[in-house]
Amino acid sequence: MAKKASKRFRELDKKIKATQKYDVDAAFKMLPDLATAKFDEAIDVAVNLGVDVKQGDQQVRGAVSVPNGLGKQVRVLVFAKGEKEKEAKAAGADYVGAEELIEKINGGWMDFDKAIATPDMMVAVSKVARVLGPRGLMPNPKVGTVTFDVGKAVENEKKGKLDFRVDKAGTVHVSIGKKSIGEKGLKENFMAFIQAVIKAKPATSKGVYLKSVYVSASMGPSLAIEVSKLQPQAE
Repeated sequence: MAKKASKRFRELDKKIKATQKYDVDAAFKMLPDLATAKFDEAIDVAVNLGVDVKQGDQQVRGAVSVPNGLGKQVRVLVFAKGEKEKEAKAAGADYVGAEELIEKINGGWMDFDKAIATPDMMVAVSKVARVLGPRGLMPNPKVGTVTFDVGKAVENEKKGKLDFRVDKAGTVHVSIGKKSIGEKGLKENFMAFIQAVIKAKPATSKGVYLKSVYVSASMGPSLAIEVSKLQPQAE
């Protein structure tokens, strides 16, 4: 199987020019032809940023509700009690509770994709921070997952809220949806994500901010995007 996949990848790679940078329209027209796996491939984006991640004031993190969803079912867990528990259930949360959910998570249960908490629950939720944190599931007010407005938060997650965070190499990696969303929808998701990353630019980051941007199907080669057309590259 590995040999066959390698041959497929090489054939796909011949369709692109390694040194060429594509505008957004051209790149998203090509992507369907580069997503030839027998499943609904995710469309991935990698953005290399001109930030010094060693500096606390140059961390880039945020969230954006993409207009066309992410093409997958999102299982949402909410830590809440009382009226907020009822609100979360009414909004479509898959799991709602308090200490009983924390015990389940400590026992190894992780059958959810997003976690939301009301602020008054955060002391209790901190008991599973070591489990949720490394998986990117720890509720955080910066991305709207620590809030008393749990109904709206659940709705946003269900529609397709994209969380992003720069890694130690200064790169943001996300999936903006599935191939089945289509060229127009994926392009709109991409632009919403890019604008959110631009908006999250730290004030202390100078010069080139978007250093490089690549898009690819999860099993296909990458296309380099012409970043100068996304925003001015210097202060």
